[in-house]
Amino acid sequence: MSEPSDHAPAPPTLSEQARWLPNLVTYVRILAIPVVMAIMQADSPTNAFIASLIFAAAALTDALDGYLARRLNQVSIIGKFLDPLADKLIVLGALVMLIQLDRVSPWVAFVIVSREIVVSTLRTIAMGEGIVIAARPLGKWKTGFQMAGLWALLVHYDVSLAPFGVATSLPMHGLGTVLLLVSVLLSLLSAADYFRAFIRARGPQNAADPAL
Repeated sequence: MSEPSDHAPAPPTLSEQARWLPNLVTYVRILAIPVVMAIMQADSPTNAFIASLIFAAAALTDALDGYLARRLNQVSIIGKFLDPLADKLIVLGALVMLIQLDRVSPWVAFVIVSREIVVSTLRTIAMGEGIVIAARPLGKWKTGFQMAGLWALLVHYDVSLAPFGVATSLPMHGLGTVLLLVSVLLSLLSAADYFRAFIRARGPQNAADPAL
């Protein structure tokens, strides 16, 4: 009678992880980016509507792949890399097209992209010092307003509310501009919040560190 093996099962390879369902969902989100950009090259109310639908679907899959990863116990190295990357790429792709279409000011895009670079760099430095900075509530609010603002700016054209019995139109461009500006303010506040969390996490080291 053979004795039971004491060896634990081998962990899944990167190739196997790459084929897990949560990562497949993330791939779809990334592939949606060039599709949206290609559609917006020929601006029209119809194309704007189609592009906004694809953008909204891609943004919503952010929650789906995370849910699937936890539900199926398929949290992977590839997913940890691709998931935040996909989030940043979809925002960057939308901003590039909206600047080209003169719907977003370059300075707004600069602030949004700069904030992402600064916070990502800060979290990398923190990890190097053994500090984990969890996602902050302000950052989640920033993301919500940002995605809603970009979606409204992709729609751009006024949307009639007549089918709902209201004799007016919803100015999507104006709405998107306001939402995106709110997200810019939240971006600055959340960046400061991350810095404050990092400094607090370092604790007594701060007093002896002349750089701070």
